[in-house]
Amino acid sequence: MFGSALLGTAEHTTRPWRIHEIAKDFRVLDVWALPTPGGRDDFARLVRLMRTFDPAEASAVVRGLFAIRWTLGRVFGLDDQETGLGNRVRSLRDRLPADLADTPTDFDTYPFTPLYVADDEFALEMANQTVHGVMHVGWVPDATGGYRGQMAVLVKPNGVLGIAYLAAIAPFRHLVVYPLMMRDIGRVWRQSVAGAGR
Repeated sequence: MFGSALLGTAEHTTRPWRIHEIAKDFRVLDVWALPTPGGRDDFARLVRLMRTFDPAEASAVVRGLFAIRWTLGRVFGLDDQETGLGNRVRSLRDRLPADLADTPTDFDTYPFTPLYVADDEFALEMANQTVHGVMHVGWVPDATGGYRGQMAVLVKPNGVLGIAYLAAIAPFRHLVVYPLMMRDIGRVWRQSVAGAGR
């Protein structure tokens, strides 16, 4: 839908990503092909796009769902500071090997916190009362001889509450949030390519 596709988890787990050594106790929740066709050297363009992309400012439907989620989070204390990184769970930055520990992490992607940026992948993390999660984005060859982005969501649920929460939001993730978010990523990507005169 919208030039993207939900992929099997093997599309993430069989690639030699650095995140495997860092988040080996997390499970892969979703893997998406991003609608960002390009060439071998276009990963930096994707990094720039994702540094500023805010899904909560995307379509009205997604904005509405995010507004509901943040309201519920405030009411039930799901996102209180003591449930997050450095409090309920330790940041995965503590696990980074030396060569990734000092990579640029100037992302403004609330509620995510940057982990690392490498040559063909980057990762962000977040934690709340329900889950410790990672968003991983990589640059992969596609079937046409070009390249595209690929996003994986990795999670460690927080007990029964986390498992129930992930099950409850699954239909919204797959049918609404991610497809609309992919559409908006594709639109911004096409604009960035057009702006570069390609």
